[in-house]
Amino acid sequence: MTASVGATAPPRSVRSGPLAGARRVTATVFAAQGVAVAAVSTTAPAVESHLGLSSLAMTALTIVLTLAAGAGSFAGLAAVRRSGPVAVMRAAVLTAAAALLSVAWAPGRLAASAAYVLFGLALGAIDVSVNTRAATVERHYGRSILSSFYAAWSAAGVAAALLTAGVSRLGWPVEYVLTAHAALVALLALTVRPHVLPPALSSSGDSPAAAQEVLGRRVWARLVPFGVVLLVAYVVDSTVSAWSTAYLHQTLAASLAAAPLAYAAYQAGTVTGRASADRMVRRVGPVAVVRGATLLAAAALAGLAAAPSWPYAVVAACCAGLGTAALTPLCVASAGRLRPGAPETVLARLNVFNYVGVLVGAGASGGLGATGHFRIAYAVPAVLALILVTTARFFQHGGKPPAVPAPGYVPPGATAPRSPRPLAGSTVTQLQV
Repeated sequence: MTASVGATAPPRSVRSGPLAGARRVTATVFAAQGVAVAAVSTTAPAVESHLGLSSLAMTALTIVLTLAAGAGSFAGLAAVRRSGPVAVMRAAVLTAAAALLSVAWAPGRLAASAAYVLFGLALGAIDVSVNTRAATVERHYGRSILSSFYAAWSAAGVAAALLTAGVSRLGWPVEYVLTAHAALVALLALTVRPHVLPPALSSSGDSPAAAQEVLGRRVWARLVPFGVVLLVAYVVDSTVSAWSTAYLHQTLAASLAAAPLAYAAYQAGTVTGRASADRMVRRVGPVAVVRGATLLAAAALAGLAAAPSWPYAVVAACCAGLGTAALTPLCVASAGRLRPGAPETVLARLNVFNYVGVLVGAGASGGLGATGHFRIAYAVPAVLALILVTTARFFQHGGKPPAVPAPGYVPPGATAPRSPRPLAGSTVTQLQV
């Protein structure tokens, strides 16, 4: 993080000032990550065929990618502390684009495996940096907005899945499909710009110096419930995202052009759910949202497991996305508030649960799919989703992020007070986060 010194900051407009710009950039990075993940997920059957891999080998490659993402998360934490989240976001998204190109044009299996590892490292760095930035922006807004960022992620995933389906229908080889995705991700990375935000301390008194604190046992104990919810949410997410294309193609006899539609439908469901999640949290509270979401997700996964044909599976995947939509942003927002002055430290630890969930979901469902039991792979997460109903009570304080507005910040609809002229030689410090 860097600091700049200047005169008293002028009043900021939420819609047009640096805060709004920071929110737009953060949403753009979420979108870039959504495109990149969708590109890998929806091209898995084509890459498998192109490289001559078995289903088990593709499952192993997915697991390696996830392990690399876990390592990238902690590497990203160190980079965020050194250079700030904005610089890390830009570099990691560009690296993800380069990795997609490397997968597309890899001359053999070894080179493709190395490209997948590079992609995983970039993905982990994006995770910790963009969620750190999102938590900071949400604290400045003083209300729940994190779901809107994840809605951008899902909307971009829908667009990327439809892009895969469209160009596959035109007969494009997988090399050109992944190149198109890589170009889109790179273009989004080029729009990332830093925005200077005023310092905003939480009501608990955390300061920027707290970023180097070691998390105590009490914080770890409070983090576990959110981690469990995140773990199960990513078991569900990875089972649908990583293998729904293969499920439709191999089990339900969908064509390569139709197979990505389940992924697109799943992300469309998450877009709808996340677009309304912040409003629902403010209206009925996070406990009710978590309970309703888990029940819907369980029912949708059961429907996905029992789907008689691929159109039914597409509808069930959409409902599954609608059910799981709010879980991840609520976990991230609630965990980030455990240490408002050092969100990157908490979120890097929370990502451990994220990647364990991806490993369990992608690995188990891929293994079952390789033996022809994809339906069981969707039935088991339905049971896990029901367990999350018991964890909803831990979200009771998750609706309103505590924040102390920074000097010069004007909430929406308020009138900016006149600022006294600063004394000679006085300064106001601003942080680049």
